[in-house]
Amino acid sequence: MNFAALDPASYQTQLDQKIQQLTADFAEFCPPQVQAFASAPMHYRMRAEFRVWHEGDDLFYYMFDNETQQKVRCDQFLPASKLINDMMLALMAELRPNPILRHKLFQVDFLSTVSGEILVSLLYHRQLDAEWQQQAVALKQRLSTSFNVDFIGRARKQKIVLDRDFVVESLAVNGKTLQYKQIENSFTQPNAGVSVHMLEWAIDVTKNSQGDLLELYCGNGNFSIALAPNFNRVLATELAKPSVDSAQYNIAINHIDNLQIIRMSAEDFSEAMNHGRQFTRLKDIDLKSYQCNTIFVDPPRAGLDPDTVALVQGYERIMYISCNPDTLKENLKVLTQTHEIKQFALFDQFPYTHHKECGVLLERK
Repeated sequence: MNFAALDPASYQTQLDQKIQQLTADFAEFCPPQVQAFASAPMHYRMRAEFRVWHEGDDLFYYMFDNETQQKVRCDQFLPASKLINDMMLALMAELRPNPILRHKLFQVDFLSTVSGEILVSLLYHRQLDAEWQQQAVALKQRLSTSFNVDFIGRARKQKIVLDRDFVVESLAVNGKTLQYKQIENSFTQPNAGVSVHMLEWAIDVTKNSQGDLLELYCGNGNFSIALAPNFNRVLATELAKPSVDSAQYNIAINHIDNLQIIRMSAEDFSEAMNHGRQFTRLKDIDLKSYQCNTIFVDPPRAGLDPDTVALVQGYERIMYISCNPDTLKENLKVLTQTHEIKQFALFDQFPYTHHKECGVLLERK
């Protein structure tokens, strides 16, 4: 984090620079004008993690400044949600005078929701015992008078969950409330406001769709659940077991009846589709019964591997969410041989940084 850049007054200027750079970087593909979705200029991050510094009787959160390489004390943190900032103050006031809870504490992670839930993980360089757990339970009881909070204690090969290791987020998307279970230490979209923009954009560009949807890298079902009403059926893949478990929970609480999740990697699924390799996890799935005209991919920073790019090219429409413009650009060099960019979006998930989240819709030429 570059702390010097954290100036809400300069946010629009920084966003304009991202739009200009993205437009220039992708000019070779002749995309339509970038549709930019801004973030709130402050209190936009639903999760944050801080190291903890011990200095005599004092105790405080800190981060490293990427520019100066110096540690910066963070009693409050402008990007973090208002709920996280409130909890930072209340928690530290409890930790400072408590020798058991503060002993060898080196990190605190926060996961919050716009619906008011917060999960706090305390990380230690020591094993946690019954005395720690007793103090942690009392801490939760005191803070629960003001917060809807749960706590987790972590040490090497140790995880103590006082109640729940997840929160349930509620997002208003196109006038409808969608709920998402978000597990500690699993990937979730950090910027709730921009996540809503992403979901609404994806719903809009796939409205009036024909047939079924195939989604790779579905995570906790974030997009799958929002997009399910636009398609007859949705078939989605995800490798991480905690994310798959969350997706199944989310399917149930959102009452989605046309979405099926397969636990396998996009690479393995591509091999099954492209080369006919047999996988046990596909033995009960009638892939031929799906009429998938649209494929949706939201890969990690490495982008799509060559086999998955080849698989993706077999579909009429491709929706691609990218967290790395460099690998997106490389993939588009191949995808635009067969498809044309119809929609191009910038989602400012990470204000005051160089990071850009992009959305692209392509249709077969």
